[in-house]
Amino acid sequence: MSDRLDDLERRIDELRAGVRKAMRARDAATARILRAELRTAERAWDALVSGDGPAAGHSPAAENVPESGPGAPRPARADGAAARRGDGPRLVTVREQVHQALALLDAPAQARLIVAVSQAFFAGSIRSPQLTSLRRDEERSFRSSPYGRPYYLCAALTDRLSPARGLLTVSTWPADRRVVGPLSPRVDFLTCALRVARHLGGLTGSLPDGDRLLARMARNIPGAGDDAFGPPDPGRVVEAARRELRVHTRRDTRDRAELAKRATSQLDDVAALFGAATLSTVAKERSTMRGGR
Repeated sequence: MSDRLDDLERRIDELRAGVRKAMRARDAATARILRAELRTAERAWDALVSGDGPAAGHSPAAENVPESGPGAPRPARADGAAARRGDGPRLVTVREQVHQALALLDAPAQARLIVAVSQAFFAGSIRSPQLTSLRRDEERSFRSSPYGRPYYLCAALTDRLSPARGLLTVSTWPADRRVVGPLSPRVDFLTCALRVARHLGGLTGSLPDGDRLLARMARNIPGAGDDAFGPPDPGRVVEAARRELRVHTRRDTRDRAELAKRATSQLDDVAALFGAATLSTVAKERSTMRGGR
């Protein structure tokens, strides 16, 4: 499977470069053909990551199974909230679903929250276990072709500059938003709650899954909820989150700036995105290598 993913990622990178070249040359016909091939390759990559794809060594013709066929991969369709925004249904890969959720939250987040946001606002179909393999695949892709993609889904870094367990970020975010200090978990939770509340407040009509998500978050913010039945008021959640953020933000900003400065000066490009190897990581890798001999 690893070799198959590597081959697909190289092909995806080549196709993206070809699309950009065709667009610069204003060759719409070639760009259209390459984009169709790119979508097929991305669907095959998504199917392998999710465990629904063909086994390693299977015929490459499996990539061309039609979407409606029984063996076709099933990425999420951006229905639901997206349809209300007028985007219309389209196929969305696991990687894109995670990126959508993180873009809405605008802060490092655990897999459980990413999945909940994706399902509530983007009709997502991702599952938490997929995010573990996805981060490893992102690192492998970056190592094989650095900066070959517009963004990478990477780890938040701890005060030891090692990857924070389970926390995902986006490579295009500033360095001080991809590190976590002592107060960062609380600050990030409040930031995520504020962003979810704002997003809900800007929608027309009700969104039950979004209301339930915000209700769960509001229970952990003093003054955000009330005793009435029904969904919480997004405006009230925003004000309560802001109130507590004013207490923590200055210290957290300073801590993160110091960590980001260390990361920038001490780490290479790969470690700056995916974390420095710890002794336990090195020991685990060596054990894996010995086991494979």
